[in-house]
Amino acid sequence: MAKETLLKVNNLRTTFYSKDKKIEAVRGTSFQVETGDILGIVGESGSGKSVLMKSVMNILPENAKIDSGEVYFEGKDIVKLSPKEIQKIKGKEIAMIFQDPMTALNPLKKIGDHIVEILIRHKGINKKEAKKVAMDLLHDVGIPMPEKRINQYPHEFSGGMRQRVLIAMALACSPKLLIADEPTTALDVTIQAQILELLKSLKEDNNMSIILITHDLGVVASLCNRIEVMYGGLIMEEGLTEEIFYETKHPYTKALLNSIPKIQGDEKVRLQPINGSAPSLLNPPKGCPFAERCEFANSKCFSEMPEYKSFSKTHKAMCFLAE
Repeated sequence: MAKETLLKVNNLRTTFYSKDKKIEAVRGTSFQVETGDILGIVGESGSGKSVLMKSVMNILPENAKIDSGEVYFEGKDIVKLSPKEIQKIKGKEIAMIFQDPMTALNPLKKIGDHIVEILIRHKGINKKEAKKVAMDLLHDVGIPMPEKRINQYPHEFSGGMRQRVLIAMALACSPKLLIADEPTTALDVTIQAQILELLKSLKEDNNMSIILITHDLGVVASLCNRIEVMYGGLIMEEGLTEEIFYETKHPYTKALLNSIPKIQGDEKVRLQPINGSAPSLLNPPKGCPFAERCEFANSKCFSEMPEYKSFSKTHKAMCFLAE
């Protein structure tokens, strides 16, 4: 049975404008998410991952603008919708878990009020009923004694517990698409594993699609069925998880994989850092954005933007040397 396409992004370009300068944060990116997918978008900080997703959600800051492109959600181009129409989709059909659970929660509001507010706004239920649903949500995401916790403030929760609250808020309206922006940042490995396992079980229970944004390929290895590798505002390589890990084509993807600590065997292997730094998107390079840091780059890589080369129906890479 073929999966339905839930989200389709075509040639999206998002730019930040500041006085006489502009930063091309997303430079013509296309991808799609099918029903039941868990898609991982990976890349270093500054590669454009979060801006891409905020463009999809239409929650960009005032100085940022979608210059061109289409974002189809269930066949409807949400870029062209009015603010009122978009508001009906945000939080209800598409929900987002933000990167920092401490700053994403209002320190002056009780935990329960954060969830109750969403339920009243999108589901139109009364406060008493919303509070009961909020307690059920806190229980579902693994927070003990929800009847007590619902009346506490964010500072009374640990980092992992606050992250669970954000997940409960995102799930309040049973969204069809959940975007998780670095949901395990600043959490220890035990809590990180719990959060990832929670996302996986919630996806199966609610039959929703997930986009997981991270800089860590190790995080997406067991959770995602597809991966997009992003760098310099562009998607360098995309494919099934097995293809990205075992049939890697782009030098940037290989460099990311080589920088992951290896735990197999007794032999000590020194980590291989990626020398140099990400390109400035104030003046993006003409050619491949990774050329400056690529050990295989030639003159063509610096002067021309490579086109995608397909290796299967699901696997492609943007590289002249991808063989």
